[in-house]
Amino acid sequence: MSTELRFDQIRLPPECEALRGEVRAFIAEEVAAGTFDPAAVGHGEGQSPEFSRRVGAKGWIGMTWPKKYGGQERSQLERYVVIEEMLAARAPTRAHSTADRQSGPVILRYGQEEVKQKVLPQIARGELCFCIGLSEPNSGSDVFAASTRAAKTNGGWLVNGRKIWTSNAHQADYMIALLRTSSPTEENRRHGLTQFLIDMKTPGITTRPIINLTGSHDFNEVVFDDAFLPGSHLIGEVDMAWKQATDELAYERSGPDRWIETFPALVELVRVAGEEPGERLAEGIGREVAHLATLRRMSLSVAGMLQAGKTPMVEAAVVKDLGTNFEQALPDKVRLLAPQHGDSLPDSNDDRFEQALRYATLIAPKLTIQGGTREVLRSIIARGLRLR
Repeated sequence: MSTELRFDQIRLPPECEALRGEVRAFIAEEVAAGTFDPAAVGHGEGQSPEFSRRVGAKGWIGMTWPKKYGGQERSQLERYVVIEEMLAARAPTRAHSTADRQSGPVILRYGQEEVKQKVLPQIARGELCFCIGLSEPNSGSDVFAASTRAAKTNGGWLVNGRKIWTSNAHQADYMIALLRTSSPTEENRRHGLTQFLIDMKTPGITTRPIINLTGSHDFNEVVFDDAFLPGSHLIGEVDMAWKQATDELAYERSGPDRWIETFPALVELVRVAGEEPGERLAEGIGREVAHLATLRRMSLSVAGMLQAGKTPMVEAAVVKDLGTNFEQALPDKVRLLAPQHGDSLPDSNDDRFEQALRYATLIAPKLTIQGGTREVLRSIIARGLRLR
């Protein structure tokens, strides 16, 4: 493991900037057609299977994968541009984003050929929605303390236990779950964990909603009661999934979605500030934009490492830690910077600013939990730097 952090300067090649123009034109057409409203608070967390299929038809899902599995064999940097533009526009990508970001790559790297040929082309066409089965009620932020068990049976495996905080499980077609297949060893407490592909329509699976502070149904508890998984749904080696899960989390933790979630509040602040903001407001906006630009460069650097075939686990943890701290703190900073005129902002012809700020404030508590807590991330960073 590397003992130093490395964030190389990445310059996007011309093909990436050309692709950016294509994506912006596509988004503009979708907005004009009324598919979604970029100013609608929280809409980017919504789900539109029809939109996902149109994105798939453009070749923008699974775009780095081999063509024989439905991919386009394009670069990680080109994929980064697509994701960045979609998130900035608050496009309804939830139906395909998890599958594109991490589930598909895990199946591509570790899945059995039968599953690859069946599932990956469907993901690339925008036809499948995935969720991730990691957290459990009694394991806190330690995903490797999973106790939900998969026991070998005739022709496959039987699953019993619970997963919690499972985003989008109620709308997902499949889950990739980390399950206990044997006990940990004294030498390696992470031993005994195995990844499986789970069809969410399998008998014996119950999904219970957990409503978040915004009133949205995003999180879920998933209960398994003798749910049968066919042998072909085993992903990778039995008992050795901690290695695979580590790779998967590098994909999850480094992308634009780890610093852009409360971004609309900053956009709305710039809008209400107008073309001639006061010195204090201009300085405050400049500071936040500078932070944002730095995080983007770091995140882009990790995309470059992924493109080079590396597994930047430590660098991804740094991006996630700094990124979610930034977006979690942003609502309060925006609130303090907002120009005050009595009880309202100077331009009160709409409530876009207040709505964006309210939404960002309500979702902020979850941001430093999803994808790894501060403590877990800083432990990874410390180990990577051999500080512990």
